[in-house]
Parts: sequence; C-alpha cells; structure tokens
Amino acid sequence: MTELTSIRLRVTGHVQGVGFRAWTQGRAENLGLSGRGRNAADGSVEAWVSGSAGAVADLVEALGHGPAAARVASVETGPADAASAAAAGPGFRILRRAVYALYGLCVAS
Repeated sequence: MTELTSIRLRVTGHVQGVGFRAWTQGRAENLGLSGRGRNAADGSVEAWVSGSAGAVADLVEALGHGPAAARVASVETGPADAASAAAAGPGFRILRRAVYALYGLCVAS
C-alpha cells in the first residue's frame, strides 16, 4: 500500500505573473497529486497537495526550479491535513480568486 502524504507549500521569489500556478498544476497532475494552489497577497504562491510521499517529494524538488520565467527564492513546506489538501476534489485546482480581510472589510481580487 502506498503511504499518502499531505503538505502545505509556500514558494517565494518572482513567482506571480510567470505562469507558476499553471506550471505547478501540470507537474502535480503528472505526478498523480491532488490539491490546490493560489497566489498569496504577499507575492508568494501557496499550495496544498496530497498524494504518495515520493510524488510529493518530486513536486517539492521541481518547485525549487519552477517555470523558465520564475525566479524561486525558497520553497517552504509544512504539514497539512488531507482534508485541506484534497478540498478541491480529485486533481489539482488553481484557485483564481482570493479574498483578503482588510481592516474588517472583505476585498476580492
């Protein structure tokens, strides 16, 4: 039986506006991972992934390079429960809208 792992990722550097989320989606799906990814307000890209430990490790390694136009400064990993990683359902989903709380107001971007 394959051991399943779920993690949260944060990739920093020049990673927004360079196709990083779509590139990550392609890599994750090729590795058979499920999860979701989004741009964060601080300029990083966040992702939650779930799948075999080997495939997750392969994705983390690939994210250290990213697509050609990206300049990755760091890839931070941390624990995530399987429900968080798989909330998007099967496959890997790009979250295109984020809602940020700003001074008690919700601002959609």
